[in-house]
Amino acid sequence: MSDKKKQADKEAMKILRQQRKQSIDRVRGAIKSQNKDIKSIKDALKDGGKTVPEITAATKMPSSRVMVFVATLKKYGMVAEGPKDGDYFKYELIDA
Repeated sequence: MSDKKKQADKEAMKILRQQRKQSIDRVRGAIKSQNKDIKSIKDALKDGGKTVPEITAATKMPSSRVMVFVATLKKYGMVAEGPKDGDYFKYELIDA
């Protein structure tokens, strides 16, 4: 590749990054927030199995958000559904 082509590619990438900066920053913020929420849920489950309402109380997150993350963690093998406690299942961390 010629030096002119390399320089043109660098400039094109620089312009593209500037144009997409807001969306990149927004996505970075969302990922950071999700990682923080997942860490809070895992921290709440370190002491043992908990139901979604118990996790909600421990993390101060809305139950709908907790349920989405618990389902995702279950899908990827990080959390297991334990025994039922009343109307709710207890969720437990899986040791990796």
